[in-house]
Amino acid sequence: VHFPDVERVEWLNKVLIQAWPYFGTIMEKAFKEVLEPKIRAKNVHLKTCTFTKIHFGEKCPRINGIKAYTKEIDRRQVILDLQICYIGDCEIHMDISKFNLGVKGVQLYGTLRVILEPLLTDAPFIGAVTLFFMQKPHLEINWAGMSNLLDVPGINVMSDSLIQDFIAARLVLPNRITVPLKKNVNIAHLRFPIPHGVIRVHLLEAENLVQKDSFLGAIRGKSDPYALLRVGTVQYRSKTVSRDLNPIWNETFEFVVHEVPGQDLEVDLYDEDPDKDDFMGSLLISLVDVMNDRTVDEWFPLSKTTSGHLHLKLEWLSLVNDQEKLHEDKKGLSTAILIVYLDSAFNLPKNHFEYSNGECGAKKIKNNKYLKKMEREPSSFVLLTVGNKTQKSKTCNFSKDPTWGQAFTFFVHSAHSQSLHVEIKDKDRDSALGTSVVCLSHLLKDPNMTLDQRFQLDHSSSDSFIKMKLVLRALNVEEPDPQRVKAGVNASKQGPVRVVEKGGNQQKFVSPPKPEVSKVPPVSRDSAALESLLKKDSREDLDTNESSAAPVPSETVAGLNEAECKQNPEHHPSSALHTRAAAAPTLPVVQELRLAPSVASLGSLPSSCFEFSSSNLDLHNGTEMPLGEIQLTVRYASVRQSLVVLVNGCRNLVPPSNRGVDPYVRIYLLPDRRWSSRKKTSVKKKTLNPQYDEKFEFFESLEDVKKRTLDIAVKNSRPFISQERKELGKVRIDLSQEDLIKGFAQW
Repeated sequence: VHFPDVERVEWLNKVLIQAWPYFGTIMEKAFKEVLEPKIRAKNVHLKTCTFTKIHFGEKCPRINGIKAYTKEIDRRQVILDLQICYIGDCEIHMDISKFNLGVKGVQLYGTLRVILEPLLTDAPFIGAVTLFFMQKPHLEINWAGMSNLLDVPGINVMSDSLIQDFIAARLVLPNRITVPLKKNVNIAHLRFPIPHGVIRVHLLEAENLVQKDSFLGAIRGKSDPYALLRVGTVQYRSKTVSRDLNPIWNETFEFVVHEVPGQDLEVDLYDEDPDKDDFMGSLLISLVDVMNDRTVDEWFPLSKTTSGHLHLKLEWLSLVNDQEKLHEDKKGLSTAILIVYLDSAFNLPKNHFEYSNGECGAKKIKNNKYLKKMEREPSSFVLLTVGNKTQKSKTCNFSKDPTWGQAFTFFVHSAHSQSLHVEIKDKDRDSALGTSVVCLSHLLKDPNMTLDQRFQLDHSSSDSFIKMKLVLRALNVEEPDPQRVKAGVNASKQGPVRVVEKGGNQQKFVSPPKPEVSKVPPVSRDSAALESLLKKDSREDLDTNESSAAPVPSETVAGLNEAECKQNPEHHPSSALHTRAAAAPTLPVVQELRLAPSVASLGSLPSSCFEFSSSNLDLHNGTEMPLGEIQLTVRYASVRQSLVVLVNGCRNLVPPSNRGVDPYVRIYLLPDRRWSSRKKTSVKKKTLNPQYDEKFEFFESLEDVKKRTLDIAVKNSRPFISQERKELGKVRIDLSQEDLIKGFAQW
């Protein structure tokens, strides 16, 4: 195990492989004996449904890594994040009347969180297991049968997205599956814990966005940008700013955060077009850092694009049980959050005519067909409304005592004047079976701001009730800890992105408060950072076809710049250089740990990767004074038969004059010095610490690569007539000395 927090669990994968055939047999039995009768009972048209073939295949799911949380959580729980990858060869076929429908292969990637709580002092030592996906898992299904219909691109995509939505409705936060392991364990508070907090996002402005509007390939006009903001399954869209590459939005959005660490804020920018909106860049922000900093107001560099920065102000709001914090906000922002635990209802009327005394009901009852339909139990769902937001529960079929067991959250602007409106409706007849109105001021009479009771239903029978638990919590911005070093722009992290979309971008540096010296030894953090650099490209070994590369869960290595600051001064020939390196908040380029199947081949890295002098790098300076450093990640991708060179960035370059430097990086794979095989990064304007994040590939066999030398030069882009020195520094790497399959990453 080479990572401090994410662990490879090969022993568990071996257990899964061994047990998979037995699991398949159990599932085949469940499909025939449990699922088939349930499907037949759902609808008249499904009465002939029969599973003709059920085979779960030879390939079992693989767990690429597990991250265990035991600190900063309750002492009576353990949290595990499982990075699951399933490329299955299962085959399931079913006949419905004359149609044959089936599945032949499934792909699924996602991070499954498993919470073991409460921990007990007697067997089985764990009270219950709670499961959910942090984000919607990536899903691909190969359909079989009804080929002429399901091969139509629109229908195929639609069926996949319908199933994804079905999974999301049950398995993605805030939904959870809780399995009690001990009798008499109250699982209600495990299934519906109070959220961790609320993130308020002020989407302010952006600058230097990429031009996307073009006509016949020529850039014609400016783009029309808008933003999509997402936390978990909740997504908001900003307004569109017409024809502006430096748009100003000044909009505010609020998200409920259910799990920290785990949930992140995702922001995607698009250019609105009549046909298809163009992607303009994205951002992934770690909410743990925002929670710790309380308030973050920064310009964040966009990733997966060539230029652009986004200005966000993020506020973390804690949920407090304090009525004094419930003052009404003059700007119209939320001051509280209402959590509704919808449990069940009792004695619902079969239809709303049964208790309404009017001619309308009597006339319709005469219709014999309608009478038969009304005799059965209602299929009911609930509409809950606070202010102008309405949420809908799932439908419970054919029951006058339905149990929903769901939780809903609402933002509240004024707890003293707003109300919760509840309406139970019948799915088949779209008629109301009962209503109830609860004034939120009733909750203020309780010291815990909680109501857990049955509420009498109006416009229903006299003994019809609905059981709910209502919890009101005030939103409070706490003062940040003055001792803490703020994460600031470092809160942004690389997300689970497709390999093909990666592009360079300039890092915008903002002077942070002077960082304190980290108490953690730098070795472990540095090696974690460099492991993560290697993971960046190992993803592509999953699939030779880049376009079908699926997203892989990622984790952040936090606080890396603190570790860089605590380097041993003796590695630096000049103390002045050391101070400069410590002062610049050089955010390490890739802050992620990716775990693809190919990661098994990665070994440990030298712990001195961030040291200034390195044995296998040959500095061609010709001077005693160093000319700066370049950070590179080099590895051989066996599946693609290519040498991958990732130019991450440079730091502490020495300017040839006081006019500033516009650096770029040029690469040759010696002895080939042809112009056509030269690789070159984009030019970064006026910076001595450029960030590139640009990837280059040389398609050669491993044997040939082993005989070659990488020639890498950092150059200054200057006018043709300028007398300034062009080359800023050069490095040569003898590839015969390196383990390229394992790869290396260093300054």
